[in-house]
Order: sequence, then structure tokens, then C-alpha cells
Amino acid sequence: MDAIYMFFLVGGALMALSILASRLSSMMGVPVLLIFLGLGMLAGEEGVLGVVFDDYSMAFAIGHLALAMILLDGGLRTRLKTFRVGFKPALSLATFGVFITSGIVGLIAMWIFDLTLVQGLLVGAIVGSTDAAAVFSMLSGSGVNLNERVGATLEIESGTNDPMAIFLTLMLVELLVGEIGGPTDTLLFFISQFGIGLIVGIGGGWLSAKLLRWLDLAPGLYAMLALALGFSVFGFASVLGGSGFLAIYLTGLMIGNQPGRHLNFILPVHDGLAWLSQIGLFLVLGLLVTPSELWDVALPASLVALALIFIARPLAVLIAIKPFFKFRWRETFFISWVGLRGAVPIVLAIFPVIGGVENASLYFNIAFAVVLMSLLIQGGSLTLMARYLKVEVPVGTVPNRRGPLGILPENDFELFVYGVENQDLEDVPIRLLRFPSGALISALFRNHAMLQPKGSTRLQLGDVICVIGRSADLNTLNRLFNGDAKLKQEREFFGTFTLDGTSLMQDVALAYGLTLSDGEASITLAEFVAMRVGGHPVLGDDVDWHGIHWVVSEMEGGNITRVGIRLY
Repeated sequence: MDAIYMFFLVGGALMALSILASRLSSMMGVPVLLIFLGLGMLAGEEGVLGVVFDDYSMAFAIGHLALAMILLDGGLRTRLKTFRVGFKPALSLATFGVFITSGIVGLIAMWIFDLTLVQGLLVGAIVGSTDAAAVFSMLSGSGVNLNERVGATLEIESGTNDPMAIFLTLMLVELLVGEIGGPTDTLLFFISQFGIGLIVGIGGGWLSAKLLRWLDLAPGLYAMLALALGFSVFGFASVLGGSGFLAIYLTGLMIGNQPGRHLNFILPVHDGLAWLSQIGLFLVLGLLVTPSELWDVALPASLVALALIFIARPLAVLIAIKPFFKFRWRETFFISWVGLRGAVPIVLAIFPVIGGVENASLYFNIAFAVVLMSLLIQGGSLTLMARYLKVEVPVGTVPNRRGPLGILPENDFELFVYGVENQDLEDVPIRLLRFPSGALISALFRNHAMLQPKGSTRLQLGDVICVIGRSADLNTLNRLFNGDAKLKQEREFFGTFTLDGTSLMQDVALAYGLTLSDGEASITLAEFVAMRVGGHPVLGDDVDWHGIHWVVSEMEGGNITRVGIRLY
């Protein structure tokens, strides 16, 4: 009985410390997942608390549970429109990229640790895939707003590359223990991992989304039902021989892109569940490692990590996406830099232990060291690299809070709360504000008192305004309330002047004294920029033409609506 109480005491204290210590991530720039790992190691058998934990089977089960919840939440927050620009390159990275990375790292590990070819390739397979937990956490918590092409590619890659890594790891483990099947069995296993995971994930996700939208439940039950359905799809795909991780990510994707009031209750809960999963998973993995054993392989494992970061990942990205997709060099470099390793390699490193591979602890310690180096080097410099390589887009004003009113089943009205920070709005009567049609001010707060807004009411800096409108009104409202600092930042990035995307190039060339080639005079500015970008344009795309930077400043449904002009 005392052991149970001690579990609650130690577990609760570690969880609370992890949450409080996460503040260090924003203040000191330390990756938050690295903090969770460090606390787990401090509480371990050679740490302050001396907690002995060496149950690899339990850690394996916890890892699957936590990764499933993290991928479900990641799918819920991924918009289908991002697949327009990110799916094909992400799929290439999730398959060929993982294969190339694993092969290069495997050959290097074989040489550094004096392993056989199969043993070295097993090391490469274990650390070959990026980690959804690390990528989702770092991208959402770094404060960096990446352009859609880069952000979508990284998110989709991290959510879909587990099947390839699992396939390679299991195949090599079976080869080492002498249980490998023939080429036909291996090929069927590979196809089933992707094929079954894809079919079950999309089918189960579609049915789950329809069910959640149709049911009328108590608000607290929607999130629990979504989790239960996600786990059911995960288990069903795995039982059939497919990738449960791919299936549950796709299930979240289908649920998250089905509009309805259920999402209002699901998303906040699953955000907390994803954080709980990350904290619990990394604490457990930190407890599992023995620092003295890790120290014995620290130097050679660090060389493997550096080879992965600076050689294998960049080469894999270069080969997998650069020849086939229209990524700029700076975007390619950034994608190669954000090859974050996290919980997945450590969980995969448990496969050799469970499978009875000789000297299995070596693979676990190598994977752990690689993850530490990746989080420290790549995760710690993500913000700096994004700014240096110019792949981020300025974040304008957004509502302080927003939430649907629950009036309509689709295209519902929402309440948007803004603070008046733009000096251009000082002393301006409400009737002169250029509000989108259908949006209105429902309340105005000044000095903690609620005022009844009238057309003659003059705004003051510091006012808080509650606006009722629809999501389609959001861009117009954001521009209206954009603060001076953010407005200046946007103008520096997009340019002081903007042109309508439907403007004909012959008129643009005439106005600015530019020379057009044959066939360009009759196309629109939007078509011209999209053609120069190559492929799908995204917000922030920059075309340098005649010494002028033509920057995509507004888009609607995948089409360019406005183009900014920047002269430097």
C-alpha cells in the first residue's frame, strides 16, 4: 500500500516539477523536452531520488500509448489545406528520406563502433526518423511562424515517417536473431505497414468524425470519445498488420477537419493530453537510462549524432525533395536542420531489447545520446536558424481570445476579443471603423468597466473590444486592430505598398518601367508570381525581379490575392 502512495507522491512531484521547469524553456531557450528528459535522469537510479526503473516492456507500452496520443493531437491540429503544399515532399521524406538517413548513419555507426553491417544499419534505422512529439512541441512552442510550405512539410513528415522506421528496425532485428522471412514476406510487411495504416486511418477517421458530429453528448465526453475512437483505430490497424501510428494520425486529421461544435470541446482537452503524454513519456525514458552506461558511449555516440545532424539528414533532404519539388535552398537547409529526434528513436531502441538482440543496451544508449544531442543542437537553435534562413512569416495581430457561440452547426458565429493597441484607432468613432459586413461590436470594456458601444463612441488605447463575426471575417479584423509594432514588422517584410493579384502584368510593367518577356504581358500578377515560385505559392513567397521583391502578402483558397512590393 505504501508503494502506491509513494508512486503518487513521486509521480505527482515529477509532473509538477516538469510543468514548472518548462518555464525555463521560454526564459533560457532550452528545449522543453530536454528538460523533461533531464528530470527523469535526475530522479533515476543514479540521480537524486534513486528510483530504480528497468522495465523495458512497461516503457515500451507507455511509449506506444503516449506517442499515439501525441499523434492524434497532431492530426487534430493539422489542416487538410496544408496537404496541398506539404504532402508530396513530406511523403518523400517519410519514405526515401528515412531510408537514406538510416543507411548513411548505419554505415557511419558501423565504422565508429566496429559493428557488423547489419548491426550498424540497425543503429541507423532506430535513429532514422524524425519525432512527432519533438517536432510538434518545438514548432508550437518556439514562437516561430514558419511559412506554410516548410511548416506543413515538417509536420506531415513527422506524423507519417514512423512506418518506415518501424519496418526497417523490425526487419533488422529479425535478421540479427535469425527470424527474417523471405523477400516476399518482407515486401508484404512493408506494403501492409503503409497500406493498412492508410486505409484504416482514413476510413476509421472518417467514420469517427461523422459520429462525433452527429452525436449530442455532454461537453466533457466528446474528447474522451475521440480518444477512445483513436485508440480503437490504432489497435485495429496494428492487429491487421498495419501502422497504428499512421492510422491514428490520419484519424486525428479526419476528425479535426470535420467542422462542428464537437471540436470546441475536443481540442482544449487533447492539448492537455498531448502535454501529459510528452511529460510522462520523456520522464519514463529518462528514468530508464543509466547515466554511467551512457557516459561510456558518449563520445562515439556524439560522433554518430553529429554525422546524423550535419551529413545524413542534409543529404537525405537534398536527395528526397530538392530535385523533385520547388523548395528554395534556404527552405531546404531549414528542413534538414529540423530533423529533430525525440521519443521515437528511444522507443524503437527498445525493440532490440525485447527481441533478444545481443548487446541490446548499446542500441538504447546510442539512441538516447543521439536524442540528447539533437534536442540540444537542433532544438536549441531552431528559432535562430528560422530567422537566419528567412523561412518565418511575421505574426500579425490575432484575437486575444476567440470561441464559437454554438448557434449554427456549420459556419458558426464566433466571439473575437481584441485589445486596442493601434494608435491609428485612438479617438476614432466606432461608426468610422471599416468592419466586415455581418460583424458587429457586442461589448466594449474600458478601465474594467463595460460600456455600451454606440456609433459615436470614440476608441481609446487599452480598450478591450468583443466582436461577433465569422471566421471569414478574421483577416479583415486582424488588419483593423493590428498594433503599430506588428504593422511596422509586416510592412518591412511584405513591403509598404501592395497590388491586387488580378492586376495585369502589362499594366504593372508600364507603371514601374519594367520589361516583360513574350507571353507575360497577358497574365495577372498573381499568375506571374506563382509561375516564378514554381508549384504552390504560400504566404511570404518572395520573387526578386528587376531589383524589386514581389512578396505574396495575402492568399485565399490557395490563390494569391495581393502582392507586396519591397525595394530592398
